[in-house]
Amino acid sequence: MFNKKDQRPMRKETPLEKSEIKAFLGPGSHFEGKLQFHEIVRIDGIFRGEVSSKDTLIVGETADLQAEVEVGSLILSGRFRGNVKASVRVELRAPAQVDGSIETPALVVEDGVVLNSTIIMKKPGELEREE
Repeated sequence: MFNKKDQRPMRKETPLEKSEIKAFLGPGSHFEGKLQFHEIVRIDGIFRGEVSSKDTLIVGETADLQAEVEVGSLILSGRFRGNVKASVRVELRAPAQVDGSIETPALVVEDGVVLNSTIIMKKPGELEREE
């Protein structure tokens, strides 16, 4: 039952082709302001401000975000300070470091993630009805 051979790794690679990512803020980039988007966006640089979308935000290992984030799904591997509201799901992947609050109906936290947050989990759809 507790045999390590039977355990599958928790990490699921993102099933996203590069062609599905519509915008990319690369390593070494710095952006301050408000980001609104449709479809999938990936950030690997430094971002300060607000993010708003009903779709997916991917935050890579080299990223550093200080933001108010309201998205459909968040896949986070970098550093994050701020507040997240995700209407579908939040995935925290090592070596992510999170300080702030997370509000989502589904949360996945991988081993190795540093999580110092307030977490509010509601049923799917409840976050959208509050607005």
